[in-house]
Amino acid sequence: MTKTVLTIDDSRTMRDMLMLALVEAGYRVIQAVDGVDGLETLSAEGADVVITDINMPRLDGFGFIEGMRSDPANRSIPVLVLSTESDAAKKQRARDAGATGWIVKPFDPVKLVEAVRRVAA
Repeated sequence: MTKTVLTIDDSRTMRDMLMLALVEAGYRVIQAVDGVDGLETLSAEGADVVITDINMPRLDGFGFIEGMRSDPANRSIPVLVLSTESDAAKKQRARDAGATGWIVKPFDPVKLVEAVRRVAA
């Protein structure tokens, strides 16, 4: 069965790059443009793995993760943060909110797919 990955990023270019890497690896990809859209998309379509940016309008990645984790149905879905940020305090805040891992932009498509495979297993 094909696994579904929800990608959340306000950059169209980044969403396109994620789509390309993940579809080539055999994943179904659904996309959202910010945290609010991400919560709505996750609720409507579900996902096996979520990849989210941190810095976004309306609702940032931290707010998205907290909102997602507040629903018991979403507590076991792995969340990878994909961000230009690499600050230890922000990584800790993401972990505290419920993130599974952290990938720094720009990303290596092979390493990204490996990380998704690892958390989706």
